[in-house]
Parts: sequence; structure tokens; C-alpha cells
Amino acid sequence: MAKAKSAKKKVVPKAKPKKPKVVVTRGKRKESIARAYVREGKGVVRINSFSLDGMPTGYLKSIIMEPLVMAGEKAKNLDIRVVVKGGGVMGQAEAVRTAIARGVVEFAGDEELRKSITGRDRFMLLEDSRRVEPKKYKGPKARARFQKSYR
Repeated sequence: MAKAKSAKKKVVPKAKPKKPKVVVTRGKRKESIARAYVREGKGVVRINSFSLDGMPTGYLKSIIMEPLVMAGEKAKNLDIRVVVKGGGVMGQAEAVRTAIARGVVEFAGDEELRKSITGRDRFMLLEDSRRVEPKKYKGPKARARFQKSYR
């Protein structure tokens, strides 16, 4: 039996789809650490998979929205996903604010936006370096000492 010649198929490499530009930033405040993922999208802001619109406290929502309001049109069509851990409610809100502000400025690449945010509140882009002082021996707290009684 004679073998039939098989026609070799020409392999054409597929064009890889372009990955969307994603900027990852972080913000810290006290014991809270927030990571923000900023990409082009519809303008949805999610914090720990919950929408920002569903946040019960208006004050915390205003703190988190501050960099987005300052950015205006530059942040209108950005999808922002934030994962925040640790600390209390206010520390988490301020960590999220720092992470979002850094992400929007880095995504936009606009020096004017950076200057306007820094002029309003420099801790929106910088982390607050203050931390809780550790407790020492011979005392109930970091600086307090046990009282002495002479009776």
C-alpha cells in the first residue's frame, strides 16, 4: 500500500488580545492596608466587592469619593476595585482614599492633578507614618506606669 501525501497545514500564530492597562496602588492608615486596582471601564467603584453607592455612612462615602471628585472627568470612566483589610472603619476609609487617589493620578499621568490633590490634602497621596507605640514592660500601656502606694 502506498501512503497518501498529507498536506501540511500552515500554522499562523494568533494575535494576542491586548491586556487592558491596570494600575495597582496601595494606601495605609494606622493598621489598615488598602490595595486599589484601577482600569478603564464604566465608572464602577467597589470596595471589598461591595458597591460604593451602597455604603451606609455618608461621611465615609464622602471621604472615599474625595479624590474622584477632584479628578472630575479624568476619573469618570475608570473602574476601581479596592481590597481593604485591618483596622477600624475610619482607618480603612482613609486608606482607601489614599489608594484611590494614587491610582487615579498614576493612571491619568497628570501632574496638574497631582499638584491640586497635594494642595488640598497631602495625606491623600502620602501615607501617614504615625503608628501605635508598642507597650513596654513595667506598665499597663505604652507610656503609663503602675501607680505606687505607700500604705
